[in-house]
Amino acid sequence: MAEYNSIRSATGARAGAAQIDEGLRAHMNKVYATMSIGMLLTFAVAWAVGTSPALLSVFRDPVTLSPNILGWIVMFAPLAMVFGFGAAINRLSAAGAQTFFYVFASVMGLSLAWIFVAFTGFSIAQVFLVTSIAFAGLSLWGYTTKKDISGWGSFLIMGVIGLVVASIINIFLGSPAIMFAISVLGVLIFAGLTAYDTQNIKNTYLAHAHHGDQEWMAKSGIMGALSLYLNFINMFMMLLQLFGQRE
Repeated sequence: MAEYNSIRSATGARAGAAQIDEGLRAHMNKVYATMSIGMLLTFAVAWAVGTSPALLSVFRDPVTLSPNILGWIVMFAPLAMVFGFGAAINRLSAAGAQTFFYVFASVMGLSLAWIFVAFTGFSIAQVFLVTSIAFAGLSLWGYTTKKDISGWGSFLIMGVIGLVVASIINIFLGSPAIMFAISVLGVLIFAGLTAYDTQNIKNTYLAHAHHGDQEWMAKSGIMGALSLYLNFINMFMMLLQLFGQRE
């Protein structure tokens, strides 16, 4: 009888582990799918506005690309929305959080529309492809590595804060040297964050999989999609600043 109970317990443990693995794959697939839809929205809005002088002129001077008042609002709106999303996530339903994410992605598209005037279409596509390959490799490494990289988090977040402060200062200074340094450091920081966030999304799911709170898991997945989305967008923009061919 003891042997039978031991076999039954082992079988149940294997079945439970298999169920968690299947749930993890479904969770990660949803995270990447949500992120991908957000990316499509961002680039669709950016392309639609950036290739239309009439629409772009609502936010920027079509020739100098200098932002007007509405352009400044659109430029800083995504940053404000990220902080607002983090503060409101507990009060939102999973459907509400997902809608907020898609609205955020659309607003981000408005803020990036100028790149379709400043850079050639070929270089945008080329940098997007390079970013996609790098992102996929980094995210895969973060998912599969046995190394605990949770310690990277505080260092990388401090780096992001430094980049934001330096970028705001350089808006007024307009220094090419500072922009170059921001872009180089930004690529490294967001590359690290891609691996870190992927591992964190995985570990968060594994830590809460036994609780069965589907609503919480759904919102956690959307927050994960937002993190990876931001890493991709920022890495893309940094690489575009470094290697994009200007019109």
